[in-house]
Amino acid sequence: MTEIDARQLACPAPVLMTKDAVEKSQPEVIYIRVDNEASSQNVSRFLESRAYTVTVEPQGKEFYLTGTRGEGPFPEPAQEDRKDAVPAAERKIMVMICTDRMGYGDDELGLKLMVNFLKTLTEMGAELWRLVFVNNGVKLAVSGSAVLDVLRQLESEGIHILVCGTCLTHFDLLDQKQVGETTNMLDIVTAMQLADKVINI
Repeated sequence: MTEIDARQLACPAPVLMTKDAVEKSQPEVIYIRVDNEASSQNVSRFLESRAYTVTVEPQGKEFYLTGTRGEGPFPEPAQEDRKDAVPAAERKIMVMICTDRMGYGDDELGLKLMVNFLKTLTEMGAELWRLVFVNNGVKLAVSGSAVLDVLRQLESEGIHILVCGTCLTHFDLLDQKQVGETTNMLDIVTAMQLADKVINI
């Protein structure tokens, strides 16, 4: 039996904690406590994808989830359909981030989404190769950014971070850059050519 208290944790932390526990110990029964509906649904979907039967018991503003393993072999984690010639372990994914917020409509929500997105990038595993920050995205790599610790951790794990020098200069932030390598458009274009996949945010 495994118990996880994921209350007061923003998405995707509850799912990642559940995923880690399931993959490490493959418990027959797992209990998770969350404090919002979105986390309850996300954790439930993950457990069901791993052959657990899930019951959810709402208690006030909190949700108590119980996952019980079914019979049969433990399913392997889902893998994407690999049609290209490059093995997954050798593929290089470049993520280009052009803004310090994700989406439109509410700036505060957009910033939270971007923070959560960057925290979750490690789930790409060894395929994550380059992070490139351009335009307003460079503000994520300077003093006061909410994701500096996340970016430093990614960099320490071997992820190459490129930050547009022209953009830093435009915003008068060059001397405030705290993480990554100041770069230029030639480096960025070259990285695009070398990448097997480019994701634009």
